[in-house]
Amino acid sequence: MIGRIQGTLIRITAPKLLIDCNGLGYEVDVPMSTLYQLPPIGQKLTLLTHFHVREDQQQLFGFATDAERDAFRSLIKISGVGARTALAVLSGMSVNELVQAIAIQEPGALTRIPGIGKKTAERLLLELKGKLAPELGIDQSQATKTDTSSEIIQALLALGYSDKEARLAVRQIPVDTNVSDGIKLALKSLSKG
Repeated sequence: MIGRIQGTLIRITAPKLLIDCNGLGYEVDVPMSTLYQLPPIGQKLTLLTHFHVREDQQQLFGFATDAERDAFRSLIKISGVGARTALAVLSGMSVNELVQAIAIQEPGALTRIPGIGKKTAERLLLELKGKLAPELGIDQSQATKTDTSSEIIQALLALGYSDKEARLAVRQIPVDTNVSDGIKLALKSLSKG
């Protein structure tokens, strides 16, 4: 297993990189979040990797952080989710956004990613619930706070507000607010305009 690669960045043709390691060039696929953190061409870089082997191909995937690689590995364990889909998820949202979407079971966050339909999003949320945050070492109390926000958002959606309006209103609510008070504060905020 290739766990890390260090070398000189030779070429970027998103999402693929060419990295020279002492005369040997490795093609590495990376998510957009890693792509944005790359040094200029000709500079040294280090990536954590996942070596993916199928009967018809071998691919090397690179990640800037342990959390990205761990999330990728969790995603590809799900039946029907391949490496390309996992890479698309990590390109479309940060690991923290993914953990929050899982915590509040919000398929809409995933369906905004190209190639992820409603059924795939629901399967991802169901199979990753309670698994991804502990694997990544993310505090479960953060997920609980997100659950409260989710309930407030769902209530606002049921009252006819748009997803965007509901999210903006929830951001203005203090973190330790309970659901009932949060709904009242959000409605008050939305009525002001």
